[in-house]
Amino acid sequence: MTAKHQPLEIRTTGKGTYEITDKVAAIVRASGIQTGVVTVFIQHTSASLIIFENADRSARVDLHEYFERLVPEDSDYFVHTLEGADDSTSHIRMVLTRTSETIPIADGQLQLGTWQGIFVFEHRNAPHRRTLSVSVFGE
Repeated sequence: MTAKHQPLEIRTTGKGTYEITDKVAAIVRASGIQTGVVTVFIQHTSASLIIFENADRSARVDLHEYFERLVPEDSDYFVHTLEGADDSTSHIRMVLTRTSETIPIADGQLQLGTWQGIFVFEHRNAPHRRTLSVSVFGE
């Protein structure tokens, strides 16, 4: 079995979803691994990773609106607001989603479904540089 690792940096412009499927697929291709898995891990507590619908943007619009209603920034009961009104809410939204995703690889290709993409889900209002760890295992 072979293992390869590559860091990946994603710049965000504020809250939203940022598709990284092509970037992860390029790392898999460069690894030369034909059969195995790739694990993507985000090294932050105020952004997360999701596998989500990538064909119709309105699905992501609905997701964003849902999270705004689920964990609203204007709640008066949050005390962890040192970095702003989105401080505690960004951490809670991260906990409700995921910090890593593992995707099978077959014939050197990500085995995502037809309408699936890998996204960084940014929970902060301000732009950030997000660091991800991408590890590819297999043969």
